[in-house]
Amino acid sequence: MEYGIIGKIEKAKRYSEERERFRFTKFDLTFHGDNNDHHVTFDNGAFTCDCEFFITHLRCAHTMALEDYLLKNMIPASQQA
Repeated sequence: MEYGIIGKIEKAKRYSEERERFRFTKFDLTFHGDNNDHHVTFDNGAFTCDCEFFITHLRCAHTMALEDYLLKNMIPASQQA
């Protein structure tokens, strides 16, 4: 393996452990829930989800899993709280 790529791989590993380096501003995903798949988006600080609970509460288990646990400190604070 080329020496230059070895350094890049090591740097990438270090970066991945420093979560504060990442700031998501927009994404679109399919969340595989216990009963159904759900379409979740994040755009400029606002989540959306197509589940019934989100429609009435503007938060749900799907968005909270992303915001409060998986991507904690990697996205701007939600403007829907």
